[in-house]
Amino acid sequence: MRIGCPKEVKPQEFRVGITPNAAREAIAHGHEVLIETGAGVGSGFDDDVYVETGARIIAAADEIFASADMIVKVKEPQPTERKMLRRDQLLFTYLHLAPDPDQTHDLLASGCTAVAYETVTDREGGLPLLAPMSEVAGRLAPQVGAWALQKANGGRGVLMGGVPGVGPARVIVIGGGVVGTHAARIAAGMGAEVTVLDRSLNRLRYLDDVFGHDFNTGYSTAGLMAELLPQADMVIGAVLIPGAAAPKLVTRAQLSTMKPGAVLVDVAIDQGGCFETSRATTHGDPIYEVDGIMHYCVANMPGAVARTSTIALGNATLPFMLALADKGWKKACADDPHLLAGLNVHDGQLTYAAVGEALGLGVVSAADLVRG
Repeated sequence: MRIGCPKEVKPQEFRVGITPNAAREAIAHGHEVLIETGAGVGSGFDDDVYVETGARIIAAADEIFASADMIVKVKEPQPTERKMLRRDQLLFTYLHLAPDPDQTHDLLASGCTAVAYETVTDREGGLPLLAPMSEVAGRLAPQVGAWALQKANGGRGVLMGGVPGVGPARVIVIGGGVVGTHAARIAAGMGAEVTVLDRSLNRLRYLDDVFGHDFNTGYSTAGLMAELLPQADMVIGAVLIPGAAAPKLVTRAQLSTMKPGAVLVDVAIDQGGCFETSRATTHGDPIYEVDGIMHYCVANMPGAVARTSTIALGNATLPFMLALADKGWKKACADDPHLLAGLNVHDGQLTYAAVGEALGLGVVSAADLVRG
């Protein structure tokens, strides 16, 4: 198979879909790898490093889209890229379709087959291709939130760990999954007083057993949220419903109950955001203010630490990329129900129920497609 990796074109996105190690592995499996010139530079991989693996450097993205059987990316294809997709071409990347009707309709119109990183599953019920970036985003969230809390950036002027005689910042983390756990660990490590909210008692027990007194836990209800928000200096939104739009857990009306200059960090913004006042921002212009509350809603947070993120993501995607290339999408998905869960679009048909529900579109069975 001819595997193509274009340079990411989303603003301030420095990650790359295929690492040199992944290129080397794919070539060892008998595949051809095409890398757009400069695609890996933002992650510290020059063209020469790819050439040493046996990959071919291609001057322009349109050449890659025109000739590759499979396109491997990091972020969802942008409008200019979606125009270059074609029928019988395989796209393997993050998609986050539920809050993005324009992208969904464009992918359906292209006729391509699209497998989304964020809905591939594993035997434990986890999301193995989302987890590495969730770990990165979770660890980044308190860091960027602490920056936004600085007075010069519009925040309350509160230091996360406080100092002797002055109390620490109070941080609420909504969601105790991968993002929330890593966010809570880092925020607590910075000295903040942290409370993690979740609606799974089993998850809360796990967090309490593993982390003990590092941070507090609470069962997430509207009442508890209303009690804690006025005390918070920072709220980190870390909820995820696989493939679906994120629920809105903090309303605009509730902002008036919060301290002026408090910070909301919405890690769920790729799925539409979990705060009513969230809108996607970029690394170039990451924060904005609504009713005196600072919002950090960068849609590709892990892109800020591109090298770490690229290598972590590449480690996770490699076996799935090889399966798709070695077997073709149909057999690979038939052989692996977890990879099948990643199938979102095929030949003008939507195949992921949560996306169809979010956008009001009809859905066909992915399992029926691979059996047919």
